[in-house]
Amino acid sequence: MTDKQNLAEQILAGNRRALARAITLVESSRPDHRAQAAELLETLRGHGQEAIRVGLSGTPGVGKSTFIEAFGMMLTAQGLRVAVLAVDPSSARSGGSILGDKTRMERLSRDPGAFIRPSPSQSHLGGVTRRTREAIDLCEAAGFDVILIETVGVGQSETVVAEMSDLFLLLLAPAGGDELQGVKRGIMEIADLILINKADGDLKSTATRTCADYAGALRLLRKRAQDPDGFPKAMTVSALEDTGLSTVWEEMQTLTLWRREAGHFDRRRAAQARHWFEAEVREGLLARLRREPVKGAMTTLAAKVEAGEIGAAAAADELLGHYLQLDRDSAGGS
Repeated sequence: MTDKQNLAEQILAGNRRALARAITLVESSRPDHRAQAAELLETLRGHGQEAIRVGLSGTPGVGKSTFIEAFGMMLTAQGLRVAVLAVDPSSARSGGSILGDKTRMERLSRDPGAFIRPSPSQSHLGGVTRRTREAIDLCEAAGFDVILIETVGVGQSETVVAEMSDLFLLLLAPAGGDELQGVKRGIMEIADLILINKADGDLKSTATRTCADYAGALRLLRKRAQDPDGFPKAMTVSALEDTGLSTVWEEMQTLTLWRREAGHFDRRRAAQARHWFEAEVREGLLARLRREPVKGAMTTLAAKVEAGEIGAAAAADELLGHYLQLDRDSAGGS
């Protein structure tokens, strides 16, 4: 039995250590590792099970980690297996992780029914690593029932995570009207559930008012064809007191079931698969443009663009022409 076959069998058996090794492999940018990862993913494709993929975002300090831990513990108590793919903030210069989610989710990290994988964002769009999509496939092959994908909650991360999840949860803190005005319409339109966290203690009444404000804002938005009546909706929760979590899970199941029966679930998955195929093609072409001798031409043209000697569009056309000529020459010589 080859190492690849052995690793695949361990993943299918639910071995968490093997799953961690496989995710490390798919996150690697080394060409030989990328080839091994692609082969492993093809071996696993069609195996395992179809998990519910849940994207979750929110502003820093809203209590995402506390919510994920409490929510995950509730799910594992019901016999479900939960995987958390949490993307850490990274240094813009070094790309190194500055915060580990395992230190913020101590109880969940010790739960045998849970798997937590923090990954540095490495400056990829929205803090969602390029390989998170592949990590989701690995977690499904390992038999997890629910996969929670936490983003850093900045920039366009919400749009990116929406392209790899079945449900999108937006976590917000109790706030007033000014804060409501600051929430972008775009994220309101892609959120399936808006959860007002910290609905406990002195903030409970504020959370209730905030929830009503967001519920009103949601009613003003155009109803989405992929939603039943009442969705999207706003709800209050307290991760600290574990209140509202079971209701959130019931609503998530209701929405998922409705979308499955209406055919929206499968169509969404198919559209996402196409999206990530096209993204892989773009990444692959960019990677080839960074290799020598094309890289040298790119560096030279970039310097000319910076100096104002040539326009960006003309420089791009010249580089692509250079690349295509090299590709033709390579094909002719082989």
